[in-house]
Amino acid sequence: MAGPLEGISAIDLGFWVAGPSVAGLLADWGADVIKIEPPTGDPLRGVFAAAAASKKWDPSVMNPPFELDNRGKRSIALDLTTEDGRRIALSLIEKTDVLVTNLRPMARERLALTYDDVKEANPRLIYCEVTGYGPDGEERNRAGYDIGAFWSRAGVAATITPKGQPLPMQPGAIGDHVVAQAAAGAVCAALVARDRTGQGQRVAVSILRTGIYTLGWDTSIALRGIRIRPATRSNIPNPLVNCYQTADDAWLWLILVEADRHWPGLCRALEREDLRDDPRFADIVIRRTNAAELIVELDKVFRTRTRAEWGEIFDRENVWWAPVQTLNEVIEDPVAHAAGAFIDVPTPDGPVKMVASPADFYGTPWQPRGPAPEVGQHTEEMLLELGYDWDQISDFKERSVIP
Repeated sequence: MAGPLEGISAIDLGFWVAGPSVAGLLADWGADVIKIEPPTGDPLRGVFAAAAASKKWDPSVMNPPFELDNRGKRSIALDLTTEDGRRIALSLIEKTDVLVTNLRPMARERLALTYDDVKEANPRLIYCEVTGYGPDGEERNRAGYDIGAFWSRAGVAATITPKGQPLPMQPGAIGDHVVAQAAAGAVCAALVARDRTGQGQRVAVSILRTGIYTLGWDTSIALRGIRIRPATRSNIPNPLVNCYQTADDAWLWLILVEADRHWPGLCRALEREDLRDDPRFADIVIRRTNAAELIVELDKVFRTRTRAEWGEIFDRENVWWAPVQTLNEVIEDPVAHAAGAFIDVPTPDGPVKMVASPADFYGTPWQPRGPAPEVGQHTEEMLLELGYDWDQISDFKERSVIP
């Protein structure tokens, strides 16, 4: 199969998003990923049923969030609370290169599936654990999710909320998908180290720590004793890195980070050379002091033309900007398509367009293996691969080891 991880095997022993999305990236990049699920399935399979009903789609046919993080995997359904279920899981773990889990430590301890439990059986194993608050601290078993550990506790929501304003709601799985990229990179680094040493290792990524790193600039400033004040349109230090509304009620964002360099060109594009000569806006230091006044002036100008009209002018005058797009605009954006943001995933009913994972490999290009599996879709296939016969498989079914 295509991709830089072709020939690498991995197990997804996780629920919801943070763990499965790590394994989902590995699958996109060519790894053969086995998803171990309980007989009832990963709960993310069913959690969108109510939302789907309100949005007029059939969750038994389509579950886009689950499909994104689980495409290309094979699913085996096991009751890990049974001796035989755990024995089958261990047989799979003994043969794999990577195990990714976001089960809380106490759950893995109860199932005897911690790194210490399995490392002797597979010394080359890369064991990646994703937790809310770290695998070793006093809150190691606290339920987190990204809305708790990333959005809330890591400071993300508060940092982007002006004083006195209600907290914004986090769109689904933002923190989880940042964690997935960090953890997939850590897994790949550990695989490189294993090539050098011959030994596997435990790898840990927490949602809290990833959130703190994501806010690394502001957090670093706070560590030096400087109070961080959430920015608003009117108090932003550089009014040339700000959003402005246009005549058609659309928004655009100026991205003139090198403010003094770009200030003359912006004034020329806006046909407001008087602003360039205004002593209140002479340089970046003075503009910072008079930011609110300049923003008022720029607001008036931007409301005189549509976003498309400003875009043509800015591109001609080399003024750096970006449109503020809705998701419906994003999925129609030819630049996003040219950047490879979307990919056709093969399914039995024909290709389905989905979001692509964020990296390309030009020497070992990847392609999706296929859709997300049904619960336990490959259970019998994998048991046969492990050497079990049909009589044993039937016995497992009768004793509810497998569905």
